[in-house]
Amino acid sequence: MTEVPDLLLAHHLKKLKLPTVLREYEKQARQCAVEGKDHIQFLHRLIELELIDRERRMVERRVKAAKFPAPKSLDSFDFQAIPALNKARVLDLARCGWIERRENVIALGPSGTGKTHVALGLGLAACQKGIPVRFTTAAALVHELIEASDEKRLLRLQKQMLAPKLLIIDELGFVPLSKTGAELLFELISQRYERASTLITSNLPFEEWTETLGSERLTGALLDRLTHHVSILEMNGESYRLAQSRKATQNT
Repeated sequence: MTEVPDLLLAHHLKKLKLPTVLREYEKQARQCAVEGKDHIQFLHRLIELELIDRERRMVERRVKAAKFPAPKSLDSFDFQAIPALNKARVLDLARCGWIERRENVIALGPSGTGKTHVALGLGLAACQKGIPVRFTTAAALVHELIEASDEKRLLRLQKQMLAPKLLIIDELGFVPLSKTGAELLFELISQRYERASTLITSNLPFEEWTETLGSERLTGALLDRLTHHVSILEMNGESYRLAQSRKATQNT
């Protein structure tokens, strides 16, 4: 006798796109009956489960769209390994107020000190707060911009790169850029200036960015835009990976 109502309920829940309610309603009905919960409490529990599951799926979609090389959280970062890094400041940045204010973050330090990990952690925190994020390396971004320019689709790509509220550009300084590549990177960052936030990691201090960008004038103009509203994370110290390898060798 209950097959038709059950089938209709399942059909309606699918149409309304409530997969968690569909999956959980029978189990929760039995549990509420045992616990003596009324129909309002039963409905509240179902809707709460649906909302929790929906938020989880939304975060997963944002993380996938961000194109992180690997999801890393700040919870797994060893702040004690990099004493120069201000932990309180990083945790404050994880609240994402700077993104809403369209400010920037620059993480500076030698290779292996965890700049990418911190960038990924801040990117993940932004995804969890519903903020669109895109992650890329400087070399990959410049290559993509040059390729788009050659194929007459630069405007479309620039529009795509303007869409995320947070653009993370990792590893600026590891590879010298061509004149065209540096100019295209400058143009993109200029377009995002005071419209959206950019997070950049670099192994070079500011005075050496000319080695990567190839022009003092361009470097000055780029830094002028990036540092107008910026938080700078100093991450000087010994390579975390090197220290871990040395520790593992000593233990062996």
